[in-house]
Amino acid sequence: MATLFPDGKARCKWAAAAPEFLDYHDREWGFPVAEDRRLFEKICLEGFQSGLSWRTILAKRERFRTVFCGFDFEAVAEFGGADVERLLGDAGIVRHRGKIEATINNARRAVELVEEKGSLAAYLWGFEPSSEAQVAPQSASTSSASIAISKDLKRRGWRFVGPTTIFAFMQAMGLINDHAEDCVIRRKVAEARADFTRPAVR
Repeated sequence: MATLFPDGKARCKWAAAAPEFLDYHDREWGFPVAEDRRLFEKICLEGFQSGLSWRTILAKRERFRTVFCGFDFEAVAEFGGADVERLLGDAGIVRHRGKIEATINNARRAVELVEEKGSLAAYLWGFEPSSEAQVAPQSASTSSASIAISKDLKRRGWRFVGPTTIFAFMQAMGLINDHAEDCVIRRKVAEARADFTRPAVR
């Protein structure tokens, strides 16, 4: 459901929940992404968000990027116990041992996945639902595709990748267009998705 903003344009209702959400909504959320680091970052941040608000994570995003090497998963995969303790002492991020350890674990699993598929993007976009299978905008918190991705990632040893977390990832990274039907950005995302070249497994 969309709401009218001061500029006279309708946007997804959640974009009005905090001032910093507007730019994120208009410039990032839902636009298709093929860069592996950005995809890995979003999976990690969605995991950190579990039990928290996206506003909290968005406010800490730059610090997350700094301490996790710009979410270069090859670099994060080399982190060890000392890095976990260092990160637990950093007030600029969410200091949750399980989530920090999951990020390091997932970086190692990401390296394995890239070796197998060529890129994270190729693997993840392989789960993009057909237009017929896409759920009605803002009507669900999971989908058959998010359940399938979650199940496969868990089989591969990933953590903090439940179906709801993965559905939020799919919304944000453009694997589905979940902007409200009357949101001004929905058409822009649809155009971006139409022009987007889906990455292929190498």
